Amino acid sequence: MSAEPTTASSVSGLRQFFVLVLTLMLFWLMLMGSLDGQVLLVGLIASSVIALLFRSGLTFFTEMRLNPMAIIAGFMYYGYFFKELVKANFTLAGVVLSPDLPINPGIVKVRTKLKSRMGRLMLANSITLTPGTLTVELDGEWIYVHWVLMESEDIEQATAKIVAGWEHYLEVIYG
Repeated sequence: MSAEPTTASSVSGLRQFFVLVLTLMLFWLMLMGSLDGQVLLVGLIASSVIALLFRSGLTFFTEMRLNPMAIIAGFMYYGYFFKELVKANFTLAGVVLSPDLPINPGIVKVRTKLKSRMGRLMLANSITLTPGTLTVELDGEWIYVHWVLMESEDIEQATAKIVAGWEHYLEVIYG
């Protein structure tokens, strides 16, 4: 019997499998709120089965860089996210409460320089989670965004307004 040599892709696939199992297990434990043996066993079995069925799936950690700068950028990203969330909520509340309802909705095309799939997905989700913007389509480097208070149809100006702040941190985290 000869053993097959370990290839980089099989190691990467195995790493991705374990990252997915650990991520699912973490969510399971947060939902269950218990470290009982049966809860752990059921969570491990369910997480493993799901990870086997969805091996190519993305998790938050899939393409994350594990270095000090990425970890710092992660914390700063969440600080930026919450700042933008609060700011957008107040802006939209002001629009809704205004008797004139000064909206200018439209779909704009913005460009991202993020290369990783997970980085682009996090960017698209961040845009969607911020009131007043909704990611409609993600197509390679292009993101189509429905913008309630459209300030510009110009790709560069819209990219600077919607994408640039998020991208700064996500580039450090995911590349």
